Amino acid sequence: MTITAQQLIALIQEVEREDPINFADLPFEETALRALVADHLCEMAAAMDSFSDEDRNLALLAVAAKLVLENLVLHVQLLRQHNVPMSDSASALLQRLRKPK
Repeated sequence: MTITAQQLIALIQEVEREDPINFADLPFEETALRALVADHLCEMAAAMDSFSDEDRNLALLAVAAKLVLENLVLHVQLLRQHNVPMSDSASALLQRLRKPK
């Protein structure tokens, strides 16, 4: 499956309607950041053209998992840095990590 950067940008914006990104005061245009990410992901996808479907899915899942983990870590760091309490659901999720098995 191929997708253009413009199509991917449209998908990003559609997802953002439900889960907006707080760009805060970054010194970059939001549209430029979306384009940069979309271009990079399209390049990554093109580099996986020779992969089997299973290997491509595994690679994309690994990339997604790494990004979600990185986002979680950055989010928790920001909350701690600004002494902002976590939501109940986030706190409950992280509490599971603290419980001994």
